[in-house]
Amino acid sequence: MKTTEYLAEVIQELNQTVQLISDSEAEKLVNQILESKKIFVAGAGRSGFMGKSFVMRMMHMGIDAYVVGETVTANLEKGDLLIIGSGSGETKTLVAIAEKAKSLGGKVAAITISPESTIGELADMIVELPGVTKDQSKGDYKTIQPMGSLFEQMMLLFYDALILRFMEKKGLDSNKMYGKHANLE
Repeated sequence: MKTTEYLAEVIQELNQTVQLISDSEAEKLVNQILESKKIFVAGAGRSGFMGKSFVMRMMHMGIDAYVVGETVTANLEKGDLLIIGSGSGETKTLVAIAEKAKSLGGKVAAITISPESTIGELADMIVELPGVTKDQSKGDYKTIQPMGSLFEQMMLLFYDALILRFMEKKGLDSNKMYGKHANLE
């Protein structure tokens, strides 16, 4: 197969998974972001990279948002929201972060393949995304892609869709957001 044929297959997989995501759960998450003082996002590996891109867009919208583990991350307080992206929902470091956030009075949202996981059990809200865990032991969706790629791609696109919904609710557009774009590049 040619590279472009693989790309077409990946895009088809992504397109087929959209209707499997709960609109009502996504809307709950958007509303919780609106209601929260600060937003924290955590994820390990590639899921963490997707979370960092989400935090960047939230910053562009003027949301007080942080990546867990960065040196400039603020402290989580009661009324803040922690969003954890984890396919398996069992990554030990992320479980510990979720437990700590709950003990501090924060809300936890899980973006996961596995709502019945440890992180799913700790979460106040869950958005289940289609995919398979990196070892392909969990998840009903079949994919040609390796490991957790489908989930990670869906997470990035889902985060971007949340941004669009937030922009709609707040009356923002790209021109307004560019005012917060980095200018020391």
